[in-house]
Parts: sequence; C-alpha cells; structure tokens
Amino acid sequence: MASSALIGNLEVDVEIKASPEQFREMFAHKLHHVHHTFYDKVQGCDLHKGEWGKVDEKAKNANVIEEAVDSNKNLVTFKMIKGDLMKEYKSSIVTIQVSPKCEGNGSIMHWTLEYEKMHDGIA
Repeated sequence: MASSALIGNLEVDVEIKASPEQFREMFAHKLHHVHHTFYDKVQGCDLHKGEWGKVDEKAKNANVIEEAVDSNKNLVTFKMIKGDLMKEYKSSIVTIQVSPKCEGNGSIMHWTLEYEKMHDGIA
C-alpha cells in the first residue's frame, strides 16, 4: 500500500467564455482543436489509434486515453498510460467538468488531478 504522501489530489476552477456543452464537445470529440484554444500551452494533439470522441480500452499507443465521457454532466476523464511522466508517477487521472456560471455568460471549468508518485523523492 502506498503512503499517503505518494497519493495526491489537486483541484482548480477556471472561468471560460464557452458554454459547458461547447467545452465538453471540444474535449470529448474534437481534442485536436485544443491547441487552437490553448495555443500558448498546448502545441498539438494527435490521435494515434481509435476514433475521436470514443473511449478505446485497447488504445496503448497514446500517452493519454479518454477514459470516460458523460454528456449529461459535461464531464470528460483522461488517464495517462504512457510517456515520460510515467517514470515518476504510477498513475495520473484528469477529470474536467464544466458548469454554467450563475451570472452572465460563460462557464466554470473544474479540473481534478488524481495521482500516485513512484517514490518520496518526487516534488
């Protein structure tokens, strides 16, 4: 069993101009458009296997797979399965849920990162 110092959970809320449906649609079905929206942080997004918007349990060529999509909750979950971060983390799951703002246009995007480090030496 891993020590509690190795397991973590980070959460953040971010205001966005898009509706929950627009944002979920992009992350669930048009992930390749993410770099247009976050051009200063994301250089690109390529599909190596499977089909955009469909959860593929067999996809092993990608660094991240879409693990779940819930259209009713405007929620998308991604799981890291391969890549450089896997040298330091046993697991990493990102969940994004978008809700309409109480007042005005736009939405609140809630990001949750659940992770487990390989050892205590990782900051």
